[in-house]
Amino acid sequence: MDVRIAQDWKEILAREFEKPYFEELVRFVRQEYVTHTIYPAGRNIFRAFDKCSFEKLKVIIIGQDPYHGTGQANGLCFSVNDGIEFPPSLRNIFKEIFDDVGKPIPRSGNLDRWAEQGVLLLNSVLTVRAAQAASHAGHGWERFTDAVVQAIAARKQGLVYMLWGAYAQKKGGMADPTRNLILKCAHPSPLSAYNGFFGCRHFSKANAYLESIGKEPIEW
Repeated sequence: MDVRIAQDWKEILAREFEKPYFEELVRFVRQEYVTHTIYPAGRNIFRAFDKCSFEKLKVIIIGQDPYHGTGQANGLCFSVNDGIEFPPSLRNIFKEIFDDVGKPIPRSGNLDRWAEQGVLLLNSVLTVRAAQAASHAGHGWERFTDAVVQAIAARKQGLVYMLWGAYAQKKGGMADPTRNLILKCAHPSPLSAYNGFFGCRHFSKANAYLESIGKEPIEW
């Protein structure tokens, strides 16, 4: 399968793209784009891997599935396109960043700027039907993104894993805490943010760790 991703990711994931489950997933997704409104746009399905090369990778943030509202999803978890109102979880993320490191809340919720600095914004499921949350769960994306996390764990250390909520914590559970910084807290959703996301200080902790091992911090 020919997808638009950074070349180093393409080499790492080449064998995964050739597996029977992935070929079946491709058939399913292509049919869905023909018969339903699907987000993100097809060209942006693998955008997280195109904006953040494997070589530049410093931080991993794991989401669940793309936003399913009109114009929101852009291929990076928690991120929205320019000019789109912030979804509640993203609003809470920016609030915590302001409280943690003093960074003013930006005008745009497009997180390309994070990805380009080495933050992999990885959804577990990479596509979704409009207005139908989790509608593409259970069709193979989870297996693919598990393979991504496994490939990272096997090849890289000195990374920061930001695991927000039980789902992300399970997904990132294979990361070695002796070789990386594993940060866990509640999900930034309004339903859980006050149960430990607010006040987690993950953004300053991530930067302190990166600086301690000689890496450039992230400009959140």
